[in-house]
Amino acid sequence: MSTHHPDPDPRETPGLGPGGGVPPGETPQGEDSTGSETGPRDLPTRGWAKGPAIILGIVVVLCAAFFIAYAVIMAR
Repeated sequence: MSTHHPDPDPRETPGLGPGGGVPPGETPQGEDSTGSETGPRDLPTRGWAKGPAIILGIVVVLCAAFFIAYAVIMAR
């Protein structure tokens, strides 16, 4: 059973100079690991949806009403 290494042997790769460098005028090899779906798939939505914003507003109004009622009752 032989093992397969993903990196090519520099001695057998065309276009490489001594020590594995690329001589002037040669294009270095591209990478094989990049997929066809790079980058974001969908555009992200901006802001909050209407439902959570309405619920949050209702909770804030109820908390403010509670504290105002509490202050009115304690002031008597």
